[in-house]
Order: sequence, then structure tokens, then C-alpha cells
Amino acid sequence: MRRNHARVLIYSHDTMGLGHLRRCRAIAHSLVEENKDLSVLILSGSPIIGSFDFCTRVDFVRIPGVIKLRNGEYTPLNLHLNIDETLALRASIIRHTAESFDPDLFLVDKEPLGLRGEVKDTLSMLKARGTPLILGLRDVMDEPALLAPEWERKNVLPALRQLYDEIWVYGLPQICDPLAGINVPASTRRKIHYTGYLRRTIGPVPPSAHTNFNLRLADQPYILVTTGGGGDGEGLIDWVLRAYEHDDRLPHQALIVLGPFMQPERQAEFLQRCARLPKVEAITFNAHLEILMGRAVGVVAMGGYNTFCEILSFDKRALIVPRTAPRMEQYLRAARARDLGLVNMLVDDGGRDPRVMAVALRRLPEQRLPSEAELHGLLDGFGEVSRLIGRWLTKPSAADISLVSRHA
Repeated sequence: MRRNHARVLIYSHDTMGLGHLRRCRAIAHSLVEENKDLSVLILSGSPIIGSFDFCTRVDFVRIPGVIKLRNGEYTPLNLHLNIDETLALRASIIRHTAESFDPDLFLVDKEPLGLRGEVKDTLSMLKARGTPLILGLRDVMDEPALLAPEWERKNVLPALRQLYDEIWVYGLPQICDPLAGINVPASTRRKIHYTGYLRRTIGPVPPSAHTNFNLRLADQPYILVTTGGGGDGEGLIDWVLRAYEHDDRLPHQALIVLGPFMQPERQAEFLQRCARLPKVEAITFNAHLEILMGRAVGVVAMGGYNTFCEILSFDKRALIVPRTAPRMEQYLRAARARDLGLVNMLVDDGGRDPRVMAVALRRLPEQRLPSEAELHGLLDGFGEVSRLIGRWLTKPSAADISLVSRHA
């Protein structure tokens, strides 16, 4: 019979970067805040998941880490195993966790079958138990010309049709349809629900939030420059520093968050350049980026999903410098958001003219606010996710139906 306390299991697709983990963590926190009888367990391969705070009734299982190399191949992060052994170990931990935790709902983030199909057996096992299976997608996946063959190679469409009960898109259709250009059957299309973006808030400020950045900026206007995880943010940081090196009369200071996954030698180089600039400070990482963003007069960022949500949530004027490789996701999001009047955008052509960036930084505090675009339902994501999950959790499970049938 159904338990008094519901359980949700979330699979976070993590190789390198912070995006998937931060999105899943935010969803988990929102769910337990809305439902006092709910517990959430997150499966993640993020090497820094332990650096984040988690609410009561939210916990995580850390599976062995894997990183994606520049050539597209995967390799274990720490273990002296080959990739096949590591993936088999991850798949075993995922399945055994799901069997023991016995969730009332399984939410898979971004990758329908998990990394290299590591979630497929778990999906089939939970499907047989009658557990609702939900795929959560960000607003933009990639350009259709690349996403379609990738999903065909991974045999994704049969999983969407046969395994998943619903597909939740954490965005709005007027900004992007993540499955545009893919030949998705009408029956699968009917499973899609757009939730709106996931609104972020600034909660109580823990003392740890101030331990690794200079509070000289706390009482002065500053522009926040963030690269997310930082693994591919070197171009953005270089361009901003060139602007401050070129023009020492830029009106606002800059607080740069390099990101924990930036190469140490590049971190050291950027820190040295920042030390020579009186209007620039830099830190490598802060787990409470929303606090820093809330205080900023403007934001310069690459435009990943979570950063975009924070820009909208805190109604910050933003300049987006999106990456265009290995995916066009950030570019597609930024271009559409610019067209709708939500942000401004610069494209890094490799030249990184400091004068172009300096002009954009001067104009940043004068841009119109994202809220002035007045898009209905823009930040309704958490409320809609809570509603959708609540609807599934109040349905009788397959086990309940079977038990009632036997006693009828």
C-alpha cells in the first residue's frame, strides 16, 4: 500500500560542469518546501556535490565521476578503471539505489537513457513496478541538425514512447521548443508540458557564503562576471579583462567568478591579471552564486540554463556571451532571449576587441530589465513542477490497483 511519506528519486546527468546538479538541487529543494511529507534523493556524478548545502529531506548518492574529453570521449574522473567498468559500476549503483529507495516517482534530467544508457535498466525495472517516469528537459538542447542524429544514435525516441509517462520542459515554447526539428510522434508530443523557468530566490545568507570573496565589493556597485563551472569560460574572462585593461575609466567594478572546473594554470593567469586591475576582483568558486548576483548591478555570463534562470529571477540586466561549441544551446537561448528583449548578446569571434566589450559594459546598467518584456508564465516553473508531481503522487500506484483488484 502507499506510504504516508512520498519519495522522489532524481537522476542528475553530470560529467563536468554545474548546470545539471544545480537544476536538480533547486527542484528538490522546491519540492520539499512545498510538501512536508516528501523526501528527495539525487543520484549524481558531480565531483563537488558535497560543496553544496541541502535542505532537510533532500540527500544525494554520489556515483563515480566521469568527465568528457575534448575529443568527445569519456574517461573516469578518479578511479583506475576503464570507462566500461566505470559505467557498469555507475549503472549498478543507480539500479540498486532505485530498488532500495523504491521511489514514488523517478525524474531523469536531460539524458533520457542516462550517460551511455546507464539508466535504461533502472527505467525498465521501475516501469514494471508502476513507478511514474518523468523526463525533465531544459528549454534548449541543441540545434536540431546535431540533436536529431545524436538521439537516433542513442535510440532515444523508443524510450520516450515506451518508458516515459511525461516530458517536462523547464521553459516556455515562445522561447524554444527543445525537440524542434526532431521527428517526434504525436503520442510523444502529447506527453510534453512546459513549466516555465525555475525561479531562484535568495534565502538566509550562511556565513560560508562570504569566506572566499573580498567584501570590499559588498557596499559598492559591481558587475558580476560568471562562467558557471568554468571549464569552457576562458574566452569570456579574457574578453572582460581585456576591456578593463584597455579602459580604466569603466564606471563599475567587476567581480569575476572563474568557476571550479577551469584549468588551474588559466585560473592562476587570470588571477594575476585581476590583481593588476584596481576595479576587478576574482574568486574561483562560491556555492551561493545567487547571493552575488542579487547584489550586482548587471551580469556578464555565458548563458547556461541556471544562470539564465537567475538573471530572470533577480531581474538583472545581462550581457550574454554564449559558447557555440560543442553545443549551440547557449547561443540559441541567448539569441531568442535578445529578440524578446530579455538580455543583450555579444558573439565571441575570436578577436575579442576590448573596445567592443568596453562599450557593452558601459551600456549594461542602462539596458531595460527582463521584467519589462512581460512574458506570461515566465518564472512559473517550480509551481508547475510541484503541481505535476502532486498529480502523480495522488494517483493510485500499479501495486495499489493490483491489490484492490485481488480483493474485489
